[in-house]
Amino acid sequence: MNTRCSRHPDGRGLEGIGPLNSIPAWKASSGSGHVAVPGQPSGPGLRTAAAAAADWGDHDKSGTIYDYIRVATFAIGPDGRITQWSARAAEFFGVAAADAVGTDPVTTFVPRELWQRGRARLESILAGEEWVGTAPYRDATGAEGLAELYVMPDSGTPGATCLAVDLGRLRRIETDLAASEAVFGQTPTGFFLFDPELRLQRVNQAFATAVGLPAHELPGLNPYDLFLPGEADRLMVALRKVLAGGGPIVDLRFTGVVPRTATVPSRDGGRRWAISLYRLNSANGRPMGVAGQVLDVTSRHVAEREAAGVRRSLALLNEASTHIGSTLDLETTAKELLDVIVPQFCDLASVDLYTTLLSGEAGPPSGQPGASDGCGELRRVAVSSVVGGASSVLGAEGAVPVAEAGGSLCYPRRSPHARALRTGRSVVPQPGPDPLLRSTLVVPLVARDQVLGLVQLSRAIGSEPFDARDVAIAEELVARAAICLDNARLYRREHERALILQRSLLPPGNPAATGLEIARRYLPSNNNTEVGGDWFDVIPLPGSRTALVIGDVMGRGLRAAVAMGQLRTAVRTLALLELDPAEVLTALDEIARGLGGDTTAPGEEAEVYLATCVYAVYDAVKQRCIFANAGHLPPVVLSPGEPARMLEVPPGLPLGVGGEPFEEVTVTLPDGAVLGLYTDGLVESRKHQLDEGLRAFRTALNGGSRHLESLCDEVLQELIPHHGEDDIALLMAKVQPLPEDAVGDWKLPSEPTSVAKARELACSWLLVRGLDELVDTTELLVSELVTNALRHGRGDIRLRLLRDRTVVCEVWDDGYAQPRQRRAQETDEGGRGLQLVSLLAERWGSRRTPNGKIVWFELAL
Repeated sequence: MNTRCSRHPDGRGLEGIGPLNSIPAWKASSGSGHVAVPGQPSGPGLRTAAAAAADWGDHDKSGTIYDYIRVATFAIGPDGRITQWSARAAEFFGVAAADAVGTDPVTTFVPRELWQRGRARLESILAGEEWVGTAPYRDATGAEGLAELYVMPDSGTPGATCLAVDLGRLRRIETDLAASEAVFGQTPTGFFLFDPELRLQRVNQAFATAVGLPAHELPGLNPYDLFLPGEADRLMVALRKVLAGGGPIVDLRFTGVVPRTATVPSRDGGRRWAISLYRLNSANGRPMGVAGQVLDVTSRHVAEREAAGVRRSLALLNEASTHIGSTLDLETTAKELLDVIVPQFCDLASVDLYTTLLSGEAGPPSGQPGASDGCGELRRVAVSSVVGGASSVLGAEGAVPVAEAGGSLCYPRRSPHARALRTGRSVVPQPGPDPLLRSTLVVPLVARDQVLGLVQLSRAIGSEPFDARDVAIAEELVARAAICLDNARLYRREHERALILQRSLLPPGNPAATGLEIARRYLPSNNNTEVGGDWFDVIPLPGSRTALVIGDVMGRGLRAAVAMGQLRTAVRTLALLELDPAEVLTALDEIARGLGGDTTAPGEEAEVYLATCVYAVYDAVKQRCIFANAGHLPPVVLSPGEPARMLEVPPGLPLGVGGEPFEEVTVTLPDGAVLGLYTDGLVESRKHQLDEGLRAFRTALNGGSRHLESLCDEVLQELIPHHGEDDIALLMAKVQPLPEDAVGDWKLPSEPTSVAKARELACSWLLVRGLDELVDTTELLVSELVTNALRHGRGDIRLRLLRDRTVVCEVWDDGYAQPRQRRAQETDEGGRGLQLVSLLAERWGSRRTPNGKIVWFELAL
């Protein structure tokens, strides 16, 4: 190149000039301490002389321009050789000063093929021509590069001073600056740069628009000048953390002031921003400040809130579907609804149902006052609140009646509650006088086009009022609860009807029995799901006899109750026919097999009704009891001075199976003996074996009271806590001997004189006992029955008189022919005796005995 470098007057090369070497480019300020950045407005005000003088001096450790641009200076003497070589030139070209001074710059640094052109250019420079241009060079590694040269001839003496700049790095800096300008000026998101003092140094127009201030007013401001104190504190903490080397912070959410140009305001009037921060370092790793990007996520925040609300609503509906309706109880279902919505959906809530629902009816009947205008009587079945002292959920004086849980109320005709009941649509009343409540919603309970009641929901001060989406969610929740409540209503109606049917088929009170003290208990199962088929009965029979019956229809529900009623009616009918216990069970078995009926559809099987039963007949005169069992649990007997024991009665097959005869067992019961008949619900459980239950039953009897009613209660108290999964029927009878003068028994020969003798014995027996008013009637009827025994029977005649609640007269003979009443014609000489007996006696009848028959009549005392 044949250039000559001139020296600065102070004897240093250009790289030693103070202003160029010691003042960083970013500190070349134009006033107010603000950075003068190309394309960015400077801060207001003019620099003073003192401020300008303070910028002069040695460079600090924060860096120089040489950290970004490779610059080299050297001098060329009159002979075209290098006379001075700076340290930056040694770094630039990779040649030490000792090796460079005295060498030809053209042959040393220019490729061989360009030596001729380089020599010509060097000669023109030594001749005094100033030159600025580019020239190729080769560094110490042998890599070729392109340098921009500024050659200044020395004045007065031949030679030149050269300044070389790495053009490749310079072009990269220009590209980076252009890209930075493009990012700051053209991106739709906000960019900003805080200096190390955490004051804004540079922002783009998008950021200025976001904060609602002109861009030229932002440099020099800190976060407290832009945001509310709380949000400014959060931003300052994040800026300090990033500046101190804590790593970048991504997606920092905070709220800013809403500018006048905002088009999508958030729900609370502010803007939601997401800021990402990172530290900006120089080429030598020095922190220059904190750069960041801000993104307006207000719309996203609103969408996220909406999505979160939808998720909460779905979760609430899902909880409602699993929680509401777990039982078929009206009150429990109403409380389950409030458990779901309080406090997740509202702060206070109540459920009001028409009072007719609680009895199983379908809403208010048309004849009930106020039924058509929503003023019918309701009962508040459930109340839930997380706000103390809020009375509006219970009603406000002057608006709606005050009612606590369990109380009854009627809403005024013009109230929003009555309108909801009348129209079946939700109503949002105006806020009431209660200062604790902000919003109220009234939703009617509608199921199967029937209004069942209403649900009142309220939100306290501090909560958001009910909006359209809340109303839709509340209506869906209440609609689901209404279906469950209606199902509970239908179940309650059917259950109560079945219970009424079942209880109506059981004997009312404690039935009377000759020679027996009776105590009975019937308890439905603990779970109250369906009625069962357990039953018992006490049937008075002629001749101071009593039939004791207990049974259990297999299965549950209305079908079992109906089958039980049919079997009980059949038992009473068969008992009055004076059949033996085994014969009664045989007839019952036939009846049970016929309950299923005939099938009408091809291939359809008939229903099978199975039942177990114990039928016993107790004779108070002989204190003897005859048992027959059809698959039932054995009776238990507690005799005085002995432990309770199970009677060994052959169980037989259940009723409805058929195919096997039933056996009878006769047991004599002493005075004071207790006979117990029971169903399996008393002694059997899923958690206990049957043997354990029977043992517990006997133990309870052994240690029980002597009073029969108390003994029943003690047995139930002992066994129910362990069982109670099935219905329980318990029938207990205690033997009470008849008085000595209660029975008159005579045998008469089969001859005509026995008629007069029978009249005499009967009349004397009545007179001794003070029953004078019955003498004439008894004398006439005894004469008729003994005469019939002589005419139509055979063998000796037996006359027996029994006194209990009535007077019973029995005439025994050995003939098997049963007397039959018939209507006598006017021309008939006889046939009117039984008509006379039927007319004068309370009851009359006949029954077979092993050796003949008994004809009896009964007179009331």
